[in-house]
Amino acid sequence: LPILFPTEFVFRVFTTVPEFQVLLFFLFLLLYLMILCGNTVIIWVICYTTVVVPLMLSNIFGAQKPIPLAGCGAQMFFFLTLGGADCFLLAIMAYDRYVKLGGAVGLAFFLSLQFTALIFTLPFCGHRREINHFLCKVPPVLCLSCTDIRVHQAVLYVVSILVLTIPFLFICVSYAFITCAILRIRSAEGRRRAFSTCSSHLTVVLLQYGCCALVYLRLQSSSSVDEDRQFALVYTFITPLLNPLIYTLRNKDVKGALKKVISTKGTSESF
Repeated sequence: LPILFPTEFVFRVFTTVPEFQVLLFFLFLLLYLMILCGNTVIIWVICYTTVVVPLMLSNIFGAQKPIPLAGCGAQMFFFLTLGGADCFLLAIMAYDRYVKLGGAVGLAFFLSLQFTALIFTLPFCGHRREINHFLCKVPPVLCLSCTDIRVHQAVLYVVSILVLTIPFLFICVSYAFITCAILRIRSAEGRRRAFSTCSSHLTVVLLQYGCCALVYLRLQSSSSVDEDRQFALVYTFITPLLNPLIYTLRNKDVKGALKKVISTKGTSESF
């Protein structure tokens, strides 16, 4: 029999129970709206979330909705680019102004373009169209190929080490110096404020790198692919929700500007 090559994929649904579908839809929609509101001035983070969430929301209700092969490739590329840039940016934040933003975005773009092209040159069998995920991620899409993918898995592992391990080590070294500097502060209040400033950034770092490492730096199996969906929810929803805290809302200048806007609005309304 001739091999039929698919022109589209479908995502595996979260649940077929209507009550749970309604609950999940409004839960993820609420989180998405909170992310949009909290990250209004952080366009990059919003784009990272927008690549995934709207399509995921549309797939919660009813039958499986197909995504064209080109659309799946586009989503994978932008997800890898924006997610990789986010990992690099977390490392950059630990070094503050010493590394340029453009370098992080450029490196993430280059790696994502190469890897997406590598994945979508693979043949996909027509009888295997369901992606065991809510987005076009590399591991579940690789599982749909009807050819030997060991080389691609090895390349994925190497790229994952580059994107995750190296920036994380930079962050650890940076915070080692930061901790030494904080411990030299004589006043307890000064040390408390310094550690408080770092805590939100460290929380996002641990969530982002921890979940990504559990997904990409371990051997893939059917059970690990199922767990991948749960980990992906963390860095799709939780870390973007926390990003306003580390990028803007903990910044004194931003808080001062917000207070000024609010006070000005209150004064104008009183007239």
